[in-house]
Amino acid sequence: MSLLEKRLLKDVARASVDFRLIEPDDHVMVALSGGKDSYAMLSLLLGLKRRAPFTFRLTAVNLDQHQPGFEQQVIVKHCDELGVPHKMLSKDTYSIVLDKTPEGKTYCALCSRLRRGILYNAAQDIGATKIALGHHKDDLIETLLLNMFFSGQLKSMPPRLHSDDGRNVVIRPLAYCEESDIQAYSDEKAFPILPCNLCGSQENLQRKKMKKMVTDLETQHPGIRASLFASMGNLRLSHLLDADLAETARQPQNKPV
Repeated sequence: MSLLEKRLLKDVARASVDFRLIEPDDHVMVALSGGKDSYAMLSLLLGLKRRAPFTFRLTAVNLDQHQPGFEQQVIVKHCDELGVPHKMLSKDTYSIVLDKTPEGKTYCALCSRLRRGILYNAAQDIGATKIALGHHKDDLIETLLLNMFFSGQLKSMPPRLHSDDGRNVVIRPLAYCEESDIQAYSDEKAFPILPCNLCGSQENLQRKKMKKMVTDLETQHPGIRASLFASMGNLRLSHLLDADLAETARQPQNKPV
């Protein structure tokens, strides 16, 4: 095992402990898109499974959205080689997204909403207790900035979340992992990457702009990425502008004698 893999495994294990991501007897549905992040997540969860002091199960699930040229069989072969149980889904959301998205708008919102609903149903079908998504530390930082700049909200993507439908628990095991490490790990493992030809074809994505902005800031001020990430776990409720939270923060705390 390389030093890089050891570091990533340590990050995944730490996130799991901090946020109770993987628990005894869990059945984790691993959303495997065919990109570097989801491949890395599956590989690292397999590594965690071999080392954890308790048992849990993994099932990989991929959704073929009928994008031209998408080769789902590549993912099937990868899972078979790893000995990972898998379920392959097929639903033409590609045509829906192209038809419903106005000219000049990005595809991501509708595409992700349709995909999410299908995956949530699949988790129920296979009896999964958790759905693992491949968002990493950089995704969390970029989402924080996107929400602040364009939605007027101070929020990101939490490592553990009860889904809006109330039926599923979504986890992000790569929450402490840096994208540069995941890219290097993907190169090291030579994962069979399947690019997304839908959102990947659009250059006007706000997320791409956030990524470039953070990269530029990091060049000018080394450590700013780490500081942004740390800020999400270092809140001062009394110093924000949410009136309800400020009232809560002003309440006297009962401290043990």
